[in-house]
Amino acid sequence: MDFDYAQSNGSLEFSKDTVFLDTIFSRIGSSTYTLKVYNRTTNDISIPNIGLKNGGSSKYRLNVDGEAGKEFKDIPLFAKDSLYIFVETTYDFGNSDAMEFLYTDAIQFDKENHLQEVQLVTLVKDAIFYFPKKSVNGQRETIVLDVNETGKEIIVEGFELNANQLLFTKDKPHVIYGYASVPEGKTLTIEEGARVHFHKNSGVLIKKNASIHISGKLSQDKELLENEVIFEGNRLEPSYSDIPGQWGSIWISKGSINNKIEYLTIKNATVGILVQGDNTVAETTLTIKNSQIYNSENINLWAKTAVLQSENLVLGGAGNISLYCNQGGEYSFIHATIANYWKYGFRSNAALQIDNSVNIEGNSYDLVKADFKNCIIYGSNPNELNLSKAPDRTFNFNFENCLLKFTNNTEDGLYNFSDTYLYKNTLLNLDPIFLSPTKNNFMIKENSSAIGTGNQDAADLVPLDILGTDRTKNPTIGAYEVIYTK
Repeated sequence: MDFDYAQSNGSLEFSKDTVFLDTIFSRIGSSTYTLKVYNRTTNDISIPNIGLKNGGSSKYRLNVDGEAGKEFKDIPLFAKDSLYIFVETTYDFGNSDAMEFLYTDAIQFDKENHLQEVQLVTLVKDAIFYFPKKSVNGQRETIVLDVNETGKEIIVEGFELNANQLLFTKDKPHVIYGYASVPEGKTLTIEEGARVHFHKNSGVLIKKNASIHISGKLSQDKELLENEVIFEGNRLEPSYSDIPGQWGSIWISKGSINNKIEYLTIKNATVGILVQGDNTVAETTLTIKNSQIYNSENINLWAKTAVLQSENLVLGGAGNISLYCNQGGEYSFIHATIANYWKYGFRSNAALQIDNSVNIEGNSYDLVKADFKNCIIYGSNPNELNLSKAPDRTFNFNFENCLLKFTNNTEDGLYNFSDTYLYKNTLLNLDPIFLSPTKNNFMIKENSSAIGTGNQDAADLVPLDILGTDRTKNPTIGAYEVIYTK
């Protein structure tokens, strides 16, 4: 059937006059963005030309009516109908010294007197990239991440950091593909203000006798967090800002020693930090202070038979468990906020789970201690504490001046909240009244039960909260001291 089309006369309308493709890294493709073109007239029209202003050299890519390209001829558009155009871009900084670059172009419709344009704008950031090498047959380099409980090696795409790659500064963002492994006997140092981004299924592996030192500092700007270290995925578009499971984990292997983390934010991982002990190292496996982990697809902080010390730690929403102290170990948490308000679906487990139970090999482990002082353990489930003791094993735990959520009526002695040896000065099932818990903002409102109920001796060990606020008088439970507004 033949149709008669009138020529476009510059009367097209658009869903937007500028398409902002948000921020991307050099050499990493953007998301796909949509522009809608409208023919508001009562005539079927033909658009003689749709193309990019910079022509074939443009770094933008178009898809018009299902066809990919950079220039399109004689595109029909029925009366009162619309047309979708999809836009993507990838930009390579090359040898430029610039840190970031505003890349622009335009989609042009028709020409000369009837020319119409829609602007395209993308902010491109340069970065330092780390990735496994490719062999001559195209296979990526791999490493052994771990050995599972059946003795099978867990092999992933990854590589070993060389001596020149063991210092991450804030000069440029760092983008990791695969697992970056810290060699035995070496330390990966990450300085204040550094930004580390991970591709899908990527992370950092700290091997036996290796260490990671993250030396963030308190920021003055609570939005920019200019001095803190941030670990997140490598998609910078706002639509990815709170999608869980974008990358793997910080994996601290058995035998890794002297790991120190301060002022670190981890978000959108699968497991934020997995720290493994081996029952042979008496030294502290990990010391973590003034840090946040949230929006992990599975677990925020998973410690297995580890020795871990923590101050001012915030563990927010996670798809499974926020803090998992697994297979025994030795743990100390002072002024932690462990609060799981997972909003992406059903969550079966508690915010805090502690066990020394039998594993697949039939082994169980002593829980030497799990001390919680001035901590909040709360969330959206009825019970946010789960304790599981193996027979004939030590299971030492203690909650002092903690706010707990546990509504189950049980005769299990592990949950005897009147036992002051296990639970001293406990606040049970009192809403801490967080500022915005589903958005992982666990600052305390002025009418919270957590205010002024902390143990003073414990507070004096950590005299400033995670935001640098003094807590040496009338301390608030959790990582945040209440700030009164006038």
